[in-house]
Amino acid sequence: MGEQPASRRGSGTEADLGQDRPHSARMYDYYLGGKTNYAVDREAAQAVIEVFPAIEVGARVNRAYMHRAAHYLARQGVCQFIDIGTGIPTAPNLHQIVQEVTPRATIVYADNDPIVLVYADELLDGAPEGRTCYVEADATQPGRVLEAIKATGTINFGRPVALSLHALLHFVPDDQDPYQIVSQLLEPLASGSYLSLTHCTGDFEPEAWAAIVDTYRQRGTPAQVRSRAEVLRFFDGLQLVDPGLVVAHRWRPEPGSGPALVSDGQVSLYAGVGRKP
Repeated sequence: MGEQPASRRGSGTEADLGQDRPHSARMYDYYLGGKTNYAVDREAAQAVIEVFPAIEVGARVNRAYMHRAAHYLARQGVCQFIDIGTGIPTAPNLHQIVQEVTPRATIVYADNDPIVLVYADELLDGAPEGRTCYVEADATQPGRVLEAIKATGTINFGRPVALSLHALLHFVPDDQDPYQIVSQLLEPLASGSYLSLTHCTGDFEPEAWAAIVDTYRQRGTPAQVRSRAEVLRFFDGLQLVDPGLVVAHRWRPEPGSGPALVSDGQVSLYAGVGRKP
């Protein structure tokens, strides 16, 4: 385990946990049926559910996709993972998935929510052969994210890395230049690295998703859903893995993986994996 995250856990408990305002990570935890959320998060999440009851389905589909994509990447021989926008720990976490395949796998988690730091112990219990670390960093500052990751000494940037950006970029509106953020995060990664990404879309239920975006914005969280063509741009310069960019439940489905008999409109989430040449 990395020593740096452990040394920072104490300060995280003293940080502003934002109990007076909803946070997207804690709302997502609520959608998943978790307990790590406050009344203000539950109120905001319920406002979204009233507009679009299937949001809970989408959250579960997103989680199931993460499991499948992580398994796939580990089976491709990738043994280094960077997960940005980690959110509240929910077992099985990414490191538990990939270390089932490759016990020596190394995982670095990054998030900017102090409450994630409070629960970071659950992200640091990896297999003894591997390493798991947590860094507190903001995805909208990719240079600082990479500096923090490099400082752990956990990732060898000369070897392939899997970069996970799951349910993150729809909280990065265009005025924060999300395409440049992704490009900057991918730039130091070696040939043979991968990007795994999920992103909410209004392609199927535009009115509902416009209302959802308004709900988040009114409560202080910037949000922007994107079309398939706009999400596809994040993979510029990468080779998409079959079946390409699809609604998340259609990406290499497996029996028992996520909710069954769901529609594209209920999921409203694109997912894809791209390989860096």
